[in-house]
Amino acid sequence: MTSPTPPAEPTYADRVYRSPGGIAGGALLLALGLWLAGDAIVRGHGSAPWLALAGLLCGVPLVFAFTVRPAVFANDDRMRVRNPFRTITLPWAAVADVRAGYSSEVFDQGGTKYQLWSIPVSLRQRKKAARAQGRASSTASDDEPRTAAADRTIRELRELAERGAGRDGAQGSVSVRWAYEVIAPAVAGAVLLVVLLSVT
Repeated sequence: MTSPTPPAEPTYADRVYRSPGGIAGGALLLALGLWLAGDAIVRGHGSAPWLALAGLLCGVPLVFAFTVRPAVFANDDRMRVRNPFRTITLPWAAVADVRAGYSSEVFDQGGTKYQLWSIPVSLRQRKKAARAQGRASSTASDDEPRTAAADRTIRELRELAERGAGRDGAQGSVSVRWAYEVIAPAVAGAVLLVVLLSVT
């Protein structure tokens, strides 16, 4: 008689950390760029429509890369950092530290630093949280200590790293993949733009 197989550990969906301000700003820039380029394509004369198309081909991927694309995905086994031009996957056992100074960063066991573009550090938010914490301590309040959004996120990621480092699924090395789907059209658009400008 075979012994029953132990139940698998439950898996949970990734926690996703993104910058709402970055996404909103990116959407606004993309809408503005599309409107201006669309007007040049429809009403422009000579090489203006082609220049607008080349500008779109170069500009849209770059705006998307720096505003909408950045995200951090974290689960029990690893974190995946999606930056403008690279995606870095770090199993928790490979993470040495996660910290936020003037920017949010993760360090692997070899000391290599990767920035977390989707978790911007706001010094203004930190000062505001420190003032609120000072007021709360002066009134002997038992409220939850207030911290800036980036610092709360970094604390969550650090806790996930500490809890997950010993898991079997959290072992392995860091992998880096370049975002050619962003780089290739941006480079093609830039080359086309240079060629068009040189012949006009």
